[in-house]
Amino acid sequence: MADSILVGGTADPVQLINLSLKRANRHGLVAGATGTGKTVTLQVLAEGFARAGVPVFAADVKGDLSGASQTWEPSDPFKKRAEMLGLADYHGEANPVVFWDLYGKSGHPIRTTVSEMGPTLLARLMDVSDAQSGALTIAFKMADDEGLLLLDLKDLKAVFDYMADNADTVSQKYGLVTKQAIAVLQRKVLELETAGADTFFGEPALDLNDFFRTDLSGRGIINILDGSKLMASPALYSTFLLWMMSELFEMLPEVGDPEKPKLVFFFDEAHLLFRDAPKALLTTIEQVVRLIRSKGVGIYFVTQNPQDIPETVLAQLGNRLQHALRAYTPSEMKAVKTAAESFRPNPNFSTEQAITELGVGEALVSTLDEKGVPTVVERTFIRPPMSRVGPANPDERARVIAASPIGTKYNTLQDRESAFEILSKKEAELQASEAQVQAQAQAQKTAKAQPQEQEEGGIGGFLSDILGGGTRKRRGDSLVEAAAKTMVRQASSSLTRSLVRGILGSLKR
Repeated sequence: MADSILVGGTADPVQLINLSLKRANRHGLVAGATGTGKTVTLQVLAEGFARAGVPVFAADVKGDLSGASQTWEPSDPFKKRAEMLGLADYHGEANPVVFWDLYGKSGHPIRTTVSEMGPTLLARLMDVSDAQSGALTIAFKMADDEGLLLLDLKDLKAVFDYMADNADTVSQKYGLVTKQAIAVLQRKVLELETAGADTFFGEPALDLNDFFRTDLSGRGIINILDGSKLMASPALYSTFLLWMMSELFEMLPEVGDPEKPKLVFFFDEAHLLFRDAPKALLTTIEQVVRLIRSKGVGIYFVTQNPQDIPETVLAQLGNRLQHALRAYTPSEMKAVKTAAESFRPNPNFSTEQAITELGVGEALVSTLDEKGVPTVVERTFIRPPMSRVGPANPDERARVIAASPIGTKYNTLQDRESAFEILSKKEAELQASEAQVQAQAQAQKTAKAQPQEQEEGGIGGFLSDILGGGTRKRRGDSLVEAAAKTMVRQASSSLTRSLVRGILGSLKR
C-alpha cells in the first residue's frame, strides 16, 4: 500500500500488518527484552519510512543499525519469513544513509552552541542543584542582554569568571549569585571537558534542515547517530536528544496531520531521557511530545520495558510494537500485565500470555487506523529487512561518509569572536586603564615634590583645567571610577538586545 508501510504479518492465516503513514506522526513505541529483535524492527521501520520518502533520524547505540547502509544476500531464515508473508520481490538492498557522530570520528560532527542549548538543558547535562541552576540561568540572561555569544565551553567559563569577580554587581541587577555557586559551575564545566563534551559545543552548529533530505530518487535519507561511545556519557546522550526534539519543535510550522510525516525520530535507550529528570522537565517533555505531532514529526521510543516511559508520555504513543518480556519476579510479572493492558485485546489469544511466549523477531503490534483508533493487537512476524542485519565495517562506513551529500560542511571547527574574546578584551582594557591611572597618580606625586612645578600648578593650572586645556586627573576620579566608566562605555556600545528562548530554554530561530 502506497499510503502505509509494511510491518509484518500474522501466520495461519497470513494477514499483513501495516502502519498508516497518515497516522505515523502519532508517535510509537518499540519495546522488548534484550535479544528479542528490537534493533531489527527499528531497521525495518526506518527502511519503510525511507522508501515512502520520509527522512529518518535514529540513534545507533550498539552499532548494528549501520548495516542499513549496505546491501547483502539475505540469510535463509529471512528468506523463509519473506516467503511466508508472500513477499515475492524480497532481495538485498542498501538504503541512503548519512552517518553522524558527536565526537566526529565515525560520522559528520554534530555541534551546537552553548547559547542555542540554553540553561534548562545545560543544567540537566551538568547535573546541578536548584541554586546552581539559578546561577546558570542568570549567566545566560546576562550574556543574552549584553550580546555575549556563548559558542563553546571556554565562553561559558569566561562568563563564570566575570560573574565570580563581579558577584555583587551581578547580584544587584539579576538576583543573588554566590561565589560558591559559581565555583561549582566552574567545576562542572571542567567535568564536561574531561568527559569529551567540549567537542559537542562550537561552530559550525548543526542545521537541522540537513535531516530533512531525500536522495535523487525521492527516498528519505536515514540519518544514523553513532551512539556506541556516546553511551559512556548517558547524560550527554539524553540531553542531546532532548535538545534536538526541542529544536525541531521550535523551528517547524504547524501542519496538522500530513499525508506522511516530515521526519521520523527514533530514540533508542529511551529510559535515559527520563531518568532522574525533575518533574518540571518531565512536564515539558510531555508537552513537546504531545504538540510536535502537529508539526509533522513522529517520535518512536525504543526501550526494554514500557514502564521506562512516564505514563503521560506513554499515553501519546499510538503505534506500538511489543517484543517479548521475561517474567521471573513479581515486579516483572506486574510489568507484563501492565504492558498487556495497554493493548486493545484480541479475543483469539491472551495478550498477557503471548508477551512471554513471543519468539525472536515476533511482536505484538497495534497501530492506528485511518480514524486514529488503535487496531486490535495482532501477534505479528516482523518483515525481514532488505538491508544488511549487523554493523558496517570501518571501510564501508568511510565510503558512505565520503559520498555523503553533507560533504565537508561540518568538518572544520570555527571560532569567531564570542564571550571569551570580548571579556578578555575588556579585561585587557581595564588593566590598561588601571596602569594609566597609576601612572598619572605617580606623575602627580612627582610634580608635588618639585616646588617650581607646584607654583606652575597654581591658579593658572587650575583655570587651565577648568577651561579644558589641562591634562591632570581630578582627585575624585579614582581607579574604581575610571574602571566603571570604561565598563559603561563598552557596555553602551555592545549589542544589548534580549534574546527569546523556547519551551526547553533553547534559542528560537
